[in-house]
Amino acid sequence: MSPGVRRALFWSLDPDAPSFRHRLQPLAEALEARGWSWELDPLPRRGYGLRILRRLRRLRESDLLVLHKFRLAPGEHGPVRRLARRILFDFDDAIQLRQPRRPGDPPETGGLRRKRMDRTVGMADLVFAGNEELAGYARGVASRVEVVPTGVDLERYPEEVPSRSGNTVVWIGRPENLAYLNAVHEALAAIAAARPAFRLRIVCSEFPDWNDVPIERVPWSTEGEIEALRSADIGIMPLADDPWTRAKCGFKLLQYMAAGLPCVASPVGVNREIVTTDCGFLCDDTEAWRRALQTLLESAGTRGAMGRSGRSRAAGHYAQRSIAAASAERIERFVAAAAGRG
Repeated sequence: MSPGVRRALFWSLDPDAPSFRHRLQPLAEALEARGWSWELDPLPRRGYGLRILRRLRRLRESDLLVLHKFRLAPGEHGPVRRLARRILFDFDDAIQLRQPRRPGDPPETGGLRRKRMDRTVGMADLVFAGNEELAGYARGVASRVEVVPTGVDLERYPEEVPSRSGNTVVWIGRPENLAYLNAVHEALAAIAAARPAFRLRIVCSEFPDWNDVPIERVPWSTEGEIEALRSADIGIMPLADDPWTRAKCGFKLLQYMAAGLPCVASPVGVNREIVTTDCGFLCDDTEAWRRALQTLLESAGTRGAMGRSGRSRAAGHYAQRSIAAASAERIERFVAAAAGRG
């Protein structure tokens, strides 16, 4: 490493997680473009204390430690805070809570999880929160908090419109979020009964077992997700309304918009900011969902217009490259100012 080159060290329990791939990997590349060097160091989930001891040298040599969405264990906070010159904590989920077992149930809000999270976030010099809900929590324990939305890589989504059937609704997500589809099961079943060609495309590693809604199963892959979205007609994001879901960052909506799809979503959290009337519908009950889906399925013109508006909105407000570049500039100013204060 050349003298004078700043160095960022990224600690993550899961570098393959969407939050790392779409938030911190672009940030690392943006820092590199500004002359930084960076290193990704995946941490084991166990071996508390020992995992930190094995990393002390790299920690001392780094100008910035970036913690990706995890809570340090008791006994780890002290040495990390003493040795790290500057700490950035980045998160896009309410990991101070435990995800409810069933949608709509209250999440667990206290105990050791919350204490570890409060202390980890509180010792950070700078916190990047994925939305205002998360920032509100972080401001209660940290001195400097900034909202940094998750961006979508529009360069992966060609602008030309592929051949579409006019009958495919798509949902993409992780298995633990499949339960949110139950809220729109009845509406989807009503659509399926009226439209024999209708199908619900699920892009995931697991799939619901419904006998009244035709389901097209698409195993998720980095290579396959783009075409699975682009060749659909409508993207959906149903949610329950609780403290856990209100802290979500709506990334699947950005994927739909980048793919040129109109969106139908629950009016929860940032969904209300992302989905405007020119690019989709916000629906809070079964009948509203049924009407919105029926309207879009019956009108290729409406689907096309909303899809184009959504793509434009994603490009203007949620472009990954722009967000990463702006975040890297913030970090550079912050580190330089902190160095100047001595």
